[in-house]
Amino acid sequence: MQTAPNDPLNRPTTPEAGPVQPAGTVANTPPEAPGAIRLWVRDLLISAVASILIITFLYQPVRVEGTSMLPRLEDRDRLFINKFVYHISAIKRGDVVVFRYPRDLEKSYIKRVIALPGDHLRIDHGTVWLNGKRQAERYVPEEYRDDGSMAEMVVPASHYFVMGDHRCISYDSRVFGAVDRSLIYGKAVFIMWPARDAGVVR
Repeated sequence: MQTAPNDPLNRPTTPEAGPVQPAGTVANTPPEAPGAIRLWVRDLLISAVASILIITFLYQPVRVEGTSMLPRLEDRDRLFINKFVYHISAIKRGDVVVFRYPRDLEKSYIKRVIALPGDHLRIDHGTVWLNGKRQAERYVPEEYRDDGSMAEMVVPASHYFVMGDHRCISYDSRVFGAVDRSLIYGKAVFIMWPARDAGVVR
């Protein structure tokens, strides 16, 4: 058996193999390019499928048509609605919802929930009263208020009274009545376009 010249450890060598790799070290071998590409493609496909599933089953992009929800939502704003949230939580006063228009189910409207099933509601010269309490409605600017009135009513079971924030021009439950729960299919959550308006819908 030979020893490597000038090797103080006298590591054994063979003519074919050369010096033995010291114990506990790892050989420096470059990664295989085809394998790395396969991993990258796999991760990309998983991300794409996950994004499609999230958009398909949870969120849906929609476009606002009209100005009845000014000042927060403008004509042609693009936003995401959550289609799943009302399967696990209740509709609340103040939610901005998307629903099928009761008189033409091919059309969809977007309005704000003002009263829930069983609420006593009346409108006195533009001021909303719920269950005997005056509502502040800070989301309605003074210049968008109207002076209309409506006699007291009790919102029917499984129905929701909705109104636009631009009270002077909004066509809403004051005209077509409370909306059946089955027609409400989403909650507006986020404006994505135009960029200047991007943000959470409140």
